[in-house]
Amino acid sequence: MDGGWPQRDSGPRRESRQGTIIAGVFLIALGAAFLVSNQLNVDWNRYGWPVFVIAPGVFLLLVGLAMRDEAGLGMAIPGGMITSVGLLLALQNASGAWASWAYAWALVAPGSVGVTLSAYGLLHRRLDLLDAGLRTAATGLGLFVAFGLFFENIIGIDSGHQGTTLQNAFPVLAIVLGALIVLVNLLPRPGSRSGTAAPSDWSAGGANPSAPPTPPEAPTGPRS
Repeated sequence: MDGGWPQRDSGPRRESRQGTIIAGVFLIALGAAFLVSNQLNVDWNRYGWPVFVIAPGVFLLLVGLAMRDEAGLGMAIPGGMITSVGLLLALQNASGAWASWAYAWALVAPGSVGVTLSAYGLLHRRLDLLDAGLRTAATGLGLFVAFGLFFENIIGIDSGHQGTTLQNAFPVLAIVLGALIVLVNLLPRPGSRSGTAAPSDWSAGGANPSAPPTPPEAPTGPRS
């Protein structure tokens, strides 16, 4: 019978424990926030009701990002979408620009999906997810700007001061986004001159891209 200490968990069990720890820390922070708000008599139903949408989304997002397997990605993506919906609701509740849902949906999907994929790829060194996430996030941002220009500057879906602010903001966003697209396509990419991709220790699909060297063939004896 082995009387020594048990070995430290590794692999999926260790990552699952990390997700559980993050969930516990989040619950502690959430409980402390409500405890302080009760002492200060904060009326969440009147001023901070979007927090009831943001909090579950952040919880799913953090736990999902802490897990390396596909289950973590399945939790992180819905968490990112719920968080983005809550943040948009908070902005609309503060500004009164509820009509912006006509184009703000693009920031939820595919926008937040791309941001979550990029964050997951950065944390877990997944180059394939990082590349797909950046492309998806750029698509969402492009749809948001294009539909925003249409609804705000052509149709004029909002009225009043908020509508004027958005009408001035979307042309600027379109110029900045267009300039970024041009610059990204004009700048040389790493490894483009030699025609080979730059070496990287990042994995694609969770596998090691560098293959092991082929062992030399065994020498053959003289033929008779």
